[in-house]
Amino acid sequence: MNAIWTRIIALGAGTILGFAPLSSIAEPLPMPGQSESEWRYTLTPYAFLPARTSGTSTIAGTSVPLDLDFKDALDLLDFALAATFEMWRGDFGIIVDANYVQLEADGSLPSPPGATFAVDIRQKWLGVLAAYRVVDSTYGVQNQRYSIDLQGGVRYNSLRQTVDITVGAGPLPQLGGDEGWFEPVIGARAMWRLSEKWAAAVALDLGGFGAGGNDLQVGLNAGFDYQLWKKNSLRFGYRYYSMDYSTTLATGPFAYDVSQHGPYLGVTFRF
Repeated sequence: MNAIWTRIIALGAGTILGFAPLSSIAEPLPMPGQSESEWRYTLTPYAFLPARTSGTSTIAGTSVPLDLDFKDALDLLDFALAATFEMWRGDFGIIVDANYVQLEADGSLPSPPGATFAVDIRQKWLGVLAAYRVVDSTYGVQNQRYSIDLQGGVRYNSLRQTVDITVGAGPLPQLGGDEGWFEPVIGARAMWRLSEKWAAAVALDLGGFGAGGNDLQVGLNAGFDYQLWKKNSLRFGYRYYSMDYSTTLATGPFAYDVSQHGPYLGVTFRF
């Protein structure tokens, strides 16, 4: 396989994780003055902006080392949408995390004359987790509140990655394909109220555990919440994300062993 073909696979496989889903970025504690005896809801549209993507991707039995920055992924982005919805009453909560991203790339190959390629990449993600607040206490001389909640549930992943080469009168056999699987997810999150407007949170989620070929998926977030208005707040911080997935398609081994890190940014609406 020549260097041009290897680069196609690197761009296509490497950027599917370029806008990886970000779960559990909202927090279980109410804003000051908000009731806990009734259901309260938060909706957080967000974006994860990976400063670096590294690892190894395999398509049709060919493994390619990856070392991509955010610009590499942004250049290929066609459409992306992601949001987290949470509902809480007392110490019990439900978390729903949804993500869709589509990336496309096409162009000409230097040989044979007239040969073209097209890469189509799509990832859909939907997770539903139950959460329970196991710690609820205060700290410091101002008795600021902090909490810890544990989470568990299921997530559905759908992944498309195809590469089409056209030479002369017709296309060559397509490489890659579509995969979908359910996997268990567990998580934990700690939150500290810093002031009336500021809060901090750290969250860890683990998924996969071998289900559907996903050995382990790790997400670690650390960030802040700043109350912009009475019911809305800005969320920002830093995230580490990794995925170790492998399977075998009709065209050969298909795998990701990829890690990412970078900032995230979202806006939370409470109602």
